[in-house]
Amino acid sequence: MPRPQKHVFICNQARPAGHPRGSCAEKDCKAVTDEFFRQWQARNAFGQVSVTYSGCLGPCSIGPSVLVYPENVMYGNVTVDDVSEIFEKHLLGGEIVTRLQAPTDVW
Repeated sequence: MPRPQKHVFICNQARPAGHPRGSCAEKDCKAVTDEFFRQWQARNAFGQVSVTYSGCLGPCSIGPSVLVYPENVMYGNVTVDDVSEIFEKHLLGGEIVTRLQAPTDVW
């Protein structure tokens, strides 16, 4: 398999209910992760993109968090409905989805 051009990490951190930092799991990160994997397979993007679920990426207040390398772009409050746009515009098209980009004071 060739080295992918982009690598996307989706936070799947789960903390106990009521934890002061919250977690991406409380905000349906599993559905977002599943949609990234579904899109990845449907688009047959195995050579262009690598998709990985991860532990905490840091900014729990804006979860689900998604991090894209090599650009070091963090997306926040990502929903299942946002995944197609991230895939089409950023992962395959090279254009950052600015409306979802994490604020600079967070990332």
